[in-house]
Amino acid sequence: MSKVSRVDHIAYAVEKGMIEKWAWYHIEVEGGKLTKRVDDVRPDDPDSSMKLWCIDFASFGVVLVEGIDRNKKSQVTAFADCHGDHSVQHIAFDTENLEQFVSHAISKGVNLRGQQLVSNDGFGELKQLFGKGYAKQNAAEMSFPEYVERPKQGASMSTSVPPNTGRNFYQRIEHARNTGDTSTLIDFSLMPSDWAPESKPVAAPGNVSQACAREELAPA
Repeated sequence: MSKVSRVDHIAYAVEKGMIEKWAWYHIEVEGGKLTKRVDDVRPDDPDSSMKLWCIDFASFGVVLVEGIDRNKKSQVTAFADCHGDHSVQHIAFDTENLEQFVSHAISKGVNLRGQQLVSNDGFGELKQLFGKGYAKQNAAEMSFPEYVERPKQGASMSTSVPPNTGRNFYQRIEHARNTGDTSTLIDFSLMPSDWAPESKPVAAPGNVSQACAREELAPA
């Protein structure tokens, strides 16, 4: 049984001065709807911050983030400098039950960045938890997964975690960058040496149907 059900949202890091342009693209070309706009998520931080715009497509969302550099280069600026404009910073996957998924992931050796958060991200209420980077690299420059759970239609949020507690993902990545923490999402040495994916038998080339064969041989 699948542990994640769908892509909840995709977060793109954009270059300086590009958030309005990419928002126009996602709204006017692709048909999304702006549901949240924060032009400075950390106005009191003397070091750095970011802009954050959320665009809803009903079945999934797009998040645009643009760095704000002050005394230091923003982690979002560092990510866009490394990977280019409109690069995928993270993808959030919806889970049926976040606590159960977290227990399962940890049992497989997955390293998560901090504890669960409860908030409203512009697409509605959610529980969320971030993974560490996919590779051993500066935390500000490495993409990572996010796992979320949203309340089912007509239901209220089921959690014992109070809303808006703990460090948000910007603070968590900043802490990792400042402390030189390059630990990764998963240690593949924990993967069983005899693991192989389950697979269904595939028809040999000689078993291709006559109709398919005729189509392949037909002149263009």
